[in-house]
Amino acid sequence: MTRIAFVASERPEAQDARAKLARHYGEVRPEEAQVIVALGGDGFMLETLHAQIDSCTPIYGMNWGTLGFLMNEYSEDGLLERISAAERTVVHPLRMVVADMHGGLHRALAFNEVSLLRQARQTAKLRISIDGKERLAELFCDGALVSTPAGSTAYNFSAHGPIIPLDAQVLALTPISAFRPRRWRGALLRHTAKVKFEILEADKRPVSAVADNFEVRDVLEVHVSEDRDLALTMLFDAGRSLEERVLAEQFSS
Repeated sequence: MTRIAFVASERPEAQDARAKLARHYGEVRPEEAQVIVALGGDGFMLETLHAQIDSCTPIYGMNWGTLGFLMNEYSEDGLLERISAAERTVVHPLRMVVADMHGGLHRALAFNEVSLLRQARQTAKLRISIDGKERLAELFCDGALVSTPAGSTAYNFSAHGPIIPLDAQVLALTPISAFRPRRWRGALLRHTAKVKFEILEADKRPVSAVADNFEVRDVLEVHVSEDRDLALTMLFDAGRSLEERVLAEQFSS
């Protein structure tokens, strides 16, 4: 790996680090690179994945953000050796299709999760169908989300959803502050599942839909499914693969 493109978040520290690495290793444009090095936090890694959605170029992240769960530790030394020895993880995004109250139709991709969130003080009222079969006629809640395995340690886990091994080929369907049925804790679905959310009483209980960082407000219906035709490769330092991090997260206190 000799042709590297460096990209960085807007943080001054990340921009300074990008400039240092570019001087040390040289750089090319992303479309000419054999690997893209992303400097920032998890949010910037998601931005980079979206920016490279039509590319097969592997992405190696180094943390200059807050959490850095999807990133490697930052170091200026031995970058080529780290990239050559890195372990690969292939991720597939969720595809979201949304119909809104104003007649609009919106499409977006999500590598972490698609989430539905109430917009006002009233709880959301959702109907949930899986593969064309109604599974929950009414869910009163603050929202609900569908998470990929890679995103299961993020918002999904904060909403008390399960952490999913990357090779499990399942998706997590998780309620956010469910009010009724109060004891419903969500479901694990095959990765081929097609999830449909219908927003009930949408005028009274408006809901927004978010795919990673893309938001649609005043939604009526949301369809979510995994897109197996799209695949991006993330690189992680040897012994610190994303699979290992997801497993270790299940035993952290």
